Amino acid sequence: MKHIEVVAAIIIHDGKILCVQRGPAKYDYISHKFEFPGGKVEEGETKLAALVREIREELHMDINVDAFFTTVNHTYPDFQLTMHAYLCSCSTNDLTLTEHSDFKWLSKDALKDLDWAAADEEIVSKINAQEQTI
Repeated sequence: MKHIEVVAAIIIHDGKILCVQRGPAKYDYISHKFEFPGGKVEEGETKLAALVREIREELHMDINVDAFFTTVNHTYPDFQLTMHAYLCSCSTNDLTLTEHSDFKWLSKDALKDLDWAAADEEIVSKINAQEQTI
C-alpha cells in the first residue's frame, strides 16, 4: 500500500483556527472534507520548509511555524498517511484559495461541527483536549 508523508498547519489568528475544505477528490472518502492545510514533503525538503512552501502555494499566506503539535498515522482504504501537524501563526487572516473550495476561521469549540477528513479528526480531538487556549 502506498505511504504518503505530509505536513499540516494549525494556523491560529486572533484566537481562531483556519479550516479548509477540499473540493472533489480522487477518493470519495476525502472529497469535500475539511482539513488542516498543508501537503506532501518533497524529497530533500525539511518538514518545516515543506509546510511554509505548501501554505504559500495553496493559500498565498506567510506563516510562522511556532511548535510541533502531533503526528498522526492513518490508514485510508487506498493509502497510508503520516501527517506531522504544527501550530502556526500569521500576521493577517487574508488568504487566497488555490486548491480548496472553502475555508472557515473557527474557535476550537466549533471545530467539532465540521465534516473532517478522518486523519484530521485525531488532530481536532487533541486540540479540543488542550486545557490552554489555542
